[in-house]
Amino acid sequence: MTELRSFWEDPAVAVVLRSTETSPFGRKVRMALIALGLDARIRLEPADTLAETDGLRLQNPLGKMPCLLIGEEAFFDSHVILEMLDALTGGGRLMPREGPERFRVLTRARLADGITDAALLVTYEGRFRGPDQASERWLAHQKGKMTRALAAFENDLPDPARAELVQITLAAALGYLNWRRPLAWQDAHPKLDKWLQEFARNHPCWTRTERKQE
Repeated sequence: MTELRSFWEDPAVAVVLRSTETSPFGRKVRMALIALGLDARIRLEPADTLAETDGLRLQNPLGKMPCLLIGEEAFFDSHVILEMLDALTGGGRLMPREGPERFRVLTRARLADGITDAALLVTYEGRFRGPDQASERWLAHQKGKMTRALAAFENDLPDPARAELVQITLAAALGYLNWRRPLAWQDAHPKLDKWLQEFARNHPCWTRTERKQE
């Protein structure tokens, strides 16, 4: 742990987050950085996942963001980065250190990530295929994932007073749904909609990571 903290805190080592203000997984990392008080150490550098000339493809061979650069070393994906941030603050801030509860938290965070994954696939279907090429079966499959996951959270909400792994991941997912609107979800999940509003009121990391209006 001491070695990791020294690596992070060395002022001679640049710490860069390759992401954008609109990336839901990037927002998840940025919210965690703010919640943990680590954001002052980070420089945000935009990335273009579709540009062959963008260095992101060298930093992360998958060409995906967010990608955290500490000096010349790259760390990805968002969950790995949040595990690192939690360790930097001593562990137990974002997720339990051990035991069954740790794996329950990791599972629920993955469920929230799955909402974002499905929403991104619906968005990409509309972006990269013409109206006559889109697969309605594929879109229904992805929307089914989102609907079932949202229902699971509607029935078992995390504490909105806390900014931990599940809450941050879920808030980032819902924020993306509100922006891209791959499906209408608020009316069918009123408790979850209210939860997001309460989370936003409780945690400055939500407001500080909202995308700038164009």
